[in-house]
Amino acid sequence: MAPMPAAAREFRAADTQAEDYPTVQALRLMGRMIAERSGGRDQIRVFHSRQLGEEKETIEQTRAGAIDLNRTNGALIGNYVPAMNVLAMPFLFRSIDHLQKVLDGPIGNEILNSFEPFGFVGLTFYDSGARSIYNNVRPVRTLADVKGLRLRVQQSELMSDMVRALGAEPVELPYGQVITGLATKLIDGAENNWPSFVTTDHYKFAGFYTITEHTMSPEVLVMSKKAWESLSADERKLFREAAQLSSRFMREKWKDLEQQSRRQAEAAGVTIVSDFDRKAFEAAMSGIYAKAQRSPGTAALIARIRQVE
Repeated sequence: MAPMPAAAREFRAADTQAEDYPTVQALRLMGRMIAERSGGRDQIRVFHSRQLGEEKETIEQTRAGAIDLNRTNGALIGNYVPAMNVLAMPFLFRSIDHLQKVLDGPIGNEILNSFEPFGFVGLTFYDSGARSIYNNVRPVRTLADVKGLRLRVQQSELMSDMVRALGAEPVELPYGQVITGLATKLIDGAENNWPSFVTTDHYKFAGFYTITEHTMSPEVLVMSKKAWESLSADERKLFREAAQLSSRFMREKWKDLEQQSRRQAEAAGVTIVSDFDRKAFEAAMSGIYAKAQRSPGTAALIARIRQVE
């Protein structure tokens, strides 16, 4: 191994997911590119598996400048950056293709550029597939099936509102506590994407998975303003480019993992419901949209997203 240059700097990156997860692999790829192109001057050290804390804490620490880079969930960072809440709106995206066109186009750029006033620099999005509802009580096909279920949600007001609008009871829990919640019947279920459902072993405790695909809120890679301001113009360009390339890499890895996770759940005997009453679920969101659209900026952004073909 070549000795590190005298002025080498190490940037700390946080990710709550496990070591082999696509976002962690993407951060590592980004780190390798940056180390190579900066001649070893800039190094990224990736802390995965909640080593630096749950996301709620790591976001705070990134904002304070104690963590340099953070791969965070859209719904959680939405507590700070209002535009991210729009991307987390339920049933906003028609498909993953629609989502990717929005993120890769001018709207995606505008949203990333809107982070700075809130103490973060948005570098890139990582798609995290679509979130769907799973539980251990009954298959969910209609709103009547969801009624009364205790569902874990992220520590996010929007997600709590969504679950309440469906007639279920939201229980805000950190990601790391969901497995215990399911095992002890503190909760009946949760909502997440295929890889999260399987890599956490939730599928062993929740045998019914409905492909509601209610949100496709992307993850986002942010840098603390403090770390960003310490970079030269060339370094900033390098960090942005490496982040974008890591996002493309993550998309491919994600697709593979999604298919593999679904097959694993099927093999374990999980009941997968794809024919649910989507129109009724969408209609139940009218109050959430009415509330969000009170802000003219949000209403305009929702309209623009829906217009993307």
